[in-house]
Amino acid sequence: MNEYNIELPASTKVHELDRSDRPREKAIANGITTLSNAELLAIILGSGTEGLSVIDLAKSMLARNNNSLTKLARTSIPELTSRYKGIGPAKAVTLLAALQLGLRCSNESVEPDPQIRSSADVLRYMQSQIGLIEHEEFWILLTSQANRVKHRIMISRGGLTSTIVDIRLIMRHALTNACPGIILIHNHPSGNTTPSSHDDNLTRRISEAAKILELRVIDHVIIAGNEYYSYADNGRMPS
Repeated sequence: MNEYNIELPASTKVHELDRSDRPREKAIANGITTLSNAELLAIILGSGTEGLSVIDLAKSMLARNNNSLTKLARTSIPELTSRYKGIGPAKAVTLLAALQLGLRCSNESVEPDPQIRSSADVLRYMQSQIGLIEHEEFWILLTSQANRVKHRIMISRGGLTSTIVDIRLIMRHALTNACPGIILIHNHPSGNTTPSSHDDNLTRRISEAAKILELRVIDHVIIAGNEYYSYADNGRMPS
């Protein structure tokens, strides 16, 4: 048994596998899409450790994260190096870089100025940016009258539970770029999407400032991993 009380499979050496079952050979012969998550991780990791093949190392990492690549992607570099024998800083960085690229690829828009039609569009557009980070960041999307994104701007970066937002800076960006629509986005590293009283107050104050300048705050979306909360969807945007 390991420290997470998850029983691992008997160790399998890569050279003991049939050649057609080895990850690299399998990818070359049949295409990269035929590989399992463990086999893809094994290729990224490159090598295992004493007594544990790279495939078994990959399987153990998935098992300890409930077979969730998203959960694994949220693991920090120090956590990876301390939890998994054979994972040093270089391998940890390589692994997280690959997972982040995959997330960005899935969220990449083919449109140069994508149209935001719903809060789900906001999640798809912003998840790769702030969905997995361990500190709070506050961003805005500046949109045209047709809700097409013209600019994506980070307003502030904070700590684990909060970040300071300068409302004047938000208004200046909107006016300078001549964008009538503003979408507010920030993340909750805790994984809980429920807005705080501070979030409520900030949403109200920004909306009031925008109204004076004849701008419109369309929504405030809180992102936590794959989950999100939309003020607009819940009928809570100030009128």
